[in-house]
Amino acid sequence: MVIDARDLHFKDLNQRIRQSGEEKIKIENCCGQRYIGSGMAGKELQIYGVPGNALGAYLSGGTIYVHGNGQDAVGDTMDSGAIYIDGLLGDAAGYAMRGGSIYVHGNVGYRAGIHMKAYEEKRPLLVIGGEAGSFLGEYQAGGTIVVLGLHSDGYPVGNFCGMGMHGGRIFLRSETPPPALSERLLCDKASAQELDSIQPALEQFSRLFNEDLGEILSKPFYCIVPDSKNPYQQLYTAC
Repeated sequence: MVIDARDLHFKDLNQRIRQSGEEKIKIENCCGQRYIGSGMAGKELQIYGVPGNALGAYLSGGTIYVHGNGQDAVGDTMDSGAIYIDGLLGDAAGYAMRGGSIYVHGNVGYRAGIHMKAYEEKRPLLVIGGEAGSFLGEYQAGGTIVVLGLHSDGYPVGNFCGMGMHGGRIFLRSETPPPALSERLLCDKASAQELDSIQPALEQFSRLFNEDLGEILSKPFYCIVPDSKNPYQQLYTAC
C-alpha cells in the first residue's frame, strides 16, 4: 500500500495507517505529520520525507524506516519494535523507551535517551551514528545507548552526559573520556566483554546505513555506568 501524505492532515494519515489491512505501507511526501505509527504493532512503514513529532510513540512492535530526517520525541515510551532513521533527529529521542531499538544514522539533539528504563527481558537500545547533544541519558535507569561520532571532528556528546543516571550503560566511541563527567558515574575503556555485548548492534548499524564496521571499530569505546544502584540517595531526606 502507498499513501501520498502531501497536504494530508496528520489525523487522516494516521487513520489510514490504522485502518489498512496491509502489513507493509509506504508513505510518500511526508512533511511534519505527527504521531505516525503511534501504538503500532505488526506493520512495517517506509517513510519518505520528514515525519513530525512523536513518531513511533508507544510503539508495540513492527518496524519504521525513515528515509530522511526526524523531529522530536521519536520512540517516546516505545515498548518493542524498531525505528531506523537514515538522517538526523531532534530532541528527546527515545524518551522513556522501555524496549525495542532506535538506530539513527546522523546526529541527535538534546536529552536523547532520557528516562530510558529496562525490565526483565526488555532491554531498550539507542544507537546514534553521529553526535548527541547535552543531557544524553539523563536519569537513565536501564538499557544501552551507543554514540559513534562518525563523520565528525567534535566530541561525540555535549555537556552533562548521564546526569542523574542510575542504571543502564552509555558507550562512547572516542579516544578520550568525556570531560566534566559527574563524580557519581564510572567511566573507563570498554572491556572486550562489553564490546562483545554491543557487537550485534554495531553490525546492524553498518548494514542499515552502509557504514564500514572496520572504521567503527578502529577507535576505542568508553563505557559509562552509575557508581551504585542509588547514587543520589544522599541528596534526599528519609521520610
